[in-house]
Amino acid sequence: MRRRIVMSMLAGVILSAGTFLGAGPASAAPPADAARLADTPARSAGPAAETATGARTGTPTDAPAEFGTDWHDPLTAAPPVAKPATKSCAVTVGEAQFRDFTPYRGTYAPPSGCGDRWSKVVLRLDGKVKGRQFDRLGYLHIGGVEILRTSTPEPSPDGIEWSVEKDVTRYSDTFRRDGDVEMLIGNVVDDTYTGVLDVKVTLTFYAEGGAVKPAATPDRVLTLQDGTLTTPRNSERVVAEVYATGSGGGCEEYWYLTVPDPAPYSCKADNGPYREVQIKVDGQLAGIAEPFPTVWTGGWSNPFLWYVIPGPRAFDIKPIEYDLTPFAGLLDDGRPHRIDVSVVGVPAGQTGWSTPVNVLVWQDAKRAHVSGALTEAKAGDLSNTSTYTTGSEERLDTEGGHRLTTAGYVDTSHGRVWTTVRRALANTSAHRWTDGENTDALKATWTDDETVTVDGRGPVVVTRTHRTYSMDGTTTLGTDDRLRTVLTLGDRAAVEETRGGRHAMWSRLDDTYAGDATYTANVPREQRHAVGTTSERYRLHGSGGCYDRVLVTVQGVLTRDRSDC
Repeated sequence: MRRRIVMSMLAGVILSAGTFLGAGPASAAPPADAARLADTPARSAGPAAETATGARTGTPTDAPAEFGTDWHDPLTAAPPVAKPATKSCAVTVGEAQFRDFTPYRGTYAPPSGCGDRWSKVVLRLDGKVKGRQFDRLGYLHIGGVEILRTSTPEPSPDGIEWSVEKDVTRYSDTFRRDGDVEMLIGNVVDDTYTGVLDVKVTLTFYAEGGAVKPAATPDRVLTLQDGTLTTPRNSERVVAEVYATGSGGGCEEYWYLTVPDPAPYSCKADNGPYREVQIKVDGQLAGIAEPFPTVWTGGWSNPFLWYVIPGPRAFDIKPIEYDLTPFAGLLDDGRPHRIDVSVVGVPAGQTGWSTPVNVLVWQDAKRAHVSGALTEAKAGDLSNTSTYTTGSEERLDTEGGHRLTTAGYVDTSHGRVWTTVRRALANTSAHRWTDGENTDALKATWTDDETVTVDGRGPVVVTRTHRTYSMDGTTTLGTDDRLRTVLTLGDRAAVEETRGGRHAMWSRLDDTYAGDATYTANVPREQRHAVGTTSERYRLHGSGGCYDRVLVTVQGVLTRDRSDC
């Protein structure tokens, strides 16, 4: 199935690991439609059909028998960015219609009238597209700093509109200066794929005022220069962020499904599906992380799963963060240091990953030079085992993992500060498929546990983060060419901070997507008789309060939108 329907459609362009110049189809399935669907757990939301304010949005009986030529505009259950009630100033960063791989280029100037120490900065992307088009990947750079990586929904023939909001306050250092703007959502428009991506991006700056204080942000936001980093000599905290995406066509878009020889499958990788994003400083391993298994809005051969509700993170791709503070003493020598990012498991010479890097730096305002040392950098053995079992149903079972501890100190104006970072990764997956890949199934879990301990003058601060990503899905292609995909995705995180052994902050995130969609493959669009039920529940609880929202769609109609906190 995947060989016939997916691999024939893949295409894309990534020009270099550090410069993501727009991917081609972020997923492989052709824009499609389908016919009969059994009830799924998402349907259990029932006819309540309430919005967060109690207004009815529709019921399952209001939904058409199958997808038509239009559906609800894309939306997610994630919370909007909270905004302070202070004076605001908006700046249009760029407006463009993307038809090809030509970047939009412009200039940015800071706003006037809201000061230069803001309480919050919010990015908003508004887009619209109609006709037929693949999902596309894009980025936005200001002053060379990547502030947004995103993907697009696939349109209806009648057209859709969507928006993305992101808190970008952490990049305030960049926003205080004039800078060049580069934005691209790589696209192809021809007689078949007619959708032109019409996009506008604005930044809104919220001033301080009254009880609303300026946000605590990094003093500097740096980018690499020819693969090297030169930090200010008084840097006392250093965090790298990497917008890592496996995309742009080819098998690395579906890296979690790759198999080694001799397993008979269309996507091959020498050591199977285990991937790990590593960052090195002067050749020394400095950070490890699990990549998030993003599913783009045509993924798993079935765009009907994503027309209204995208998978977690698909519209706002979060960067991987690495605390490099143990290396601050080394980096503070005033010389350039080599920074390398690589993805473990990618076959040699194969493209498909983009890994641009920003570096956030906090400085010691009372010292021109902060000295220090790296005292420990200890990596465990990287484990990666895939076991292939043949039979009427092929099977690949994979287990992988890695551990890393780094530690160091800096001598600051407020005393010696020790930072220890411990990170442990683990991945298990069971991949099953039949001859011809007419049945293709994966059940996988990734965990990424991190503990950062800061010990200096004052109480010891310990921050523990436990991340869990999950994927459980099956695609089947029947003898009648009815293609059905049933899929559940999970993005979960638990964070706890203690100060001097006492709880200071905690939060729990559970973002779960579930979908079941069916259509007839290998026929013209109007004959696909597509049906599908999708849902998302986004729950965030903690010391800062609670948020709980549920969305349900049937055949593209929003039948439930309810908040329960």
